[in-house]
Amino acid sequence: MAVVVSLTEQRAYVYRNGLLIAVSTISSGKPGHETPTGVFTILQKDKNHHSSKYNDAPMPYQERLTWDGVALHAGGLPGYPESHGCVHLPTEFARLLFDATTMGMVVVIAKEGLAPEDLVHPTVASPIDPRSGAEDLAPLLSPQEQFRWEPQKSPVGPLSMVMSTADRRLFVFRNGIEIGRARVDFRNGPAPQGTHAYLVSGATPDGGPTWRRIGIPGHEDEAGQNVAAQDVARVVVPSAFRTAVTPLLQPGVVLLQTDLHVLPSTTGPSLQVLNADVPTL
Repeated sequence: MAVVVSLTEQRAYVYRNGLLIAVSTISSGKPGHETPTGVFTILQKDKNHHSSKYNDAPMPYQERLTWDGVALHAGGLPGYPESHGCVHLPTEFARLLFDATTMGMVVVIAKEGLAPEDLVHPTVASPIDPRSGAEDLAPLLSPQEQFRWEPQKSPVGPLSMVMSTADRRLFVFRNGIEIGRARVDFRNGPAPQGTHAYLVSGATPDGGPTWRRIGIPGHEDEAGQNVAAQDVARVVVPSAFRTAVTPLLQPGVVLLQTDLHVLPSTTGPSLQVLNADVPTL
């Protein structure tokens, strides 16, 4: 399951197994308090949350996306962006979504029609402890390392992945905590371009995953399309890493592909994947 929020359309879309199952109007951040774009995971859920930042304001069915105050929750819907950065939802929709989601589930927030460089935040991908917000920065792969696999850092929970074609790295997160990363190469041509999202929809006869495209804003025409086997085969990762990850690729796992950098060593634009600021909401 995944949620895609279009700031341009002021709509939220809910997908299960790559299929659209719900849609709702929203209200996002007003000028000066814009809702950040990126790929987030649900860090905390609180049915009866009250803001510690805005005069104890009620935030029913709160689902926290960042520790510095961005969340999905029931709120006002005037027909235009008017929040302080959160994504406001109709109360009944927020209740139904709250009951259906799980900790660590992926939420994509994007602006339709912008170039990839515009869909960024001035931080790099930062694995965190979802309970405390403390940073858990994994070291870069050494020149001798092809991959790192540490599933014990988060033994259970929803899985999501990010593939940076700029860095040629694949990152695996469970409950928002990085449990693995690997070097990536591409057969038969250059690395794929753009920002796209995919969801595991099933399995091949040999046990590998089948993938379906998620129609994120700007790529709505891709919604529900199956990814061709030859496109999947273009992505090359170390065989031992693939052996470790493949059994975890159950229906509903989301992969974000981006041509932006996520490694902290880059001076180029970076995509916000997770946020590690202390809680203020």
